This record gives sequence, structure tokens and C-alpha cells, in this order.
Amino acid sequence: MSKCEQCIVREFSSLKALNKDELVKLAECKTSYTIKKGENIFEEGEIVNGIYCVKGGVCKLSKLSANGKDQIVKLVKPGELLGQRSMISDEPTNLSAVALEDMEICFIPRSEVMGMFDKNNQFSMNMMKTICGDLKESDDHMVSMSQKTVKERLAETLVYLHETFGTNEDGSLHIQLSREELAGMIGTATESCIRLLSDFNKLGFIELVGKKIVIKDLGKLKRIAD
Repeated sequence: MSKCEQCIVREFSSLKALNKDELVKLAECKTSYTIKKGENIFEEGEIVNGIYCVKGGVCKLSKLSANGKDQIVKLVKPGELLGQRSMISDEPTNLSAVALEDMEICFIPRSEVMGMFDKNNQFSMNMMKTICGDLKESDDHMVSMSQKTVKERLAETLVYLHETFGTNEDGSLHIQLSREELAGMIGTATESCIRLLSDFNKLGFIELVGKKIVIKDLGKLKRIAD
């Protein structure tokens, strides 16, 4: 019995369209890795000859801007795939992927994935839908960046981190982004982000415990975000 059959990635990604024989074949050619917090999975401009399945942990997809700032484009959670767009377009990666916590990932070579692409229409359709979903997210993000204030974007991001990744036992956000990473995610200077967090803290929307952030009034943050 192949472990790929019970894997979270199979449940949530385009791999769910693969049959038992295809999954067994996948299990035979995949390579499993543990990536430590802070390590790169791949760098911007790298040739990635395959896809990565995220079994455990969270990573950030980011792009280095002309002024040397790291702009976070997306956070990737367990059950998702990495590198599928550059694999299909046969181009170097447009983004870097860095682990925000210890991760378990598997790598599947391009030749195997493209073979399944040719034989399994539902699999290729699922992957196309995923890429289209990423493009829609990118469009929404671009509109948010141009039309919302930095305050609204920070509130929106804090709500997203809380609802998508949950909290630790002490109530703090499970995914702890540095102030610089948070600023990069909302497209502002680190100083502005720190100032806004301090304002939210004074208003009682959040509580700052060292570097940790605890959401105290999710409803108010949602109202600001909308």
C-alpha cells in the first residue's frame, strides 16, 4: 500500500484525480525531504524539474523587489503543491520558497508528472484549475494593494493568518511572521507596519507579547479589513 494514497496532499490537490496504480508509480519515484525553518526549498530563477508536495509545515512564496525588499506573494500550507506553474511553462521559478517552520515535503520529477498529464485528463484539468485559482488570488491581491489602505491590508492579513493557520496554545498566531515579513506581505515599510501594530494594540484589537501577536477582537479587524 502506497503512503501517497493516504497523504494529505492527495486529499487537497490535483493528485486526488490519480488512480491507485498511478499513486503507486508516484510513490516509487518521489523523494522525501525534511526542510528546516528558514531553509530554501527553491530560489527565484532556479530550474525546478518537477513539483513539490507539501506534507507538513508552511512556507512563504516571495519575490525580491528592485530595492532588495522581500515581497511575500503567498503562504503555502499542507496539502498544496509547489512549482507546478514553472514545471508546465518549462521556465525558471518566478518566486522563492522558504520554510516558515519545519516542513515535510516530497519531490516528484517532471517526467513522471507530465506522463500522468498525457494519460489522465482529470489530473491535468485539476492542475489547470489550481493554477487559475492562483492567478485569481494574485488578481485579488493586486486590487487589494492598490485600493485598500495599509491599515486595511494589515487587518486583512491578521484575519487571514488567524483563520487559515490558527493559533498556538497561548492564543498567539501559529504562523509568526517577523515585522519585516508582515510589512512585505502588506506592501509597506517595516516602520509603518510596527506603528500600525502598536495602534491596533492600543485599541485592544490585538495584544503584542514580545514578537508574538494575539488577536483579541477578530470582529473589529474584519470590519476594518472590509
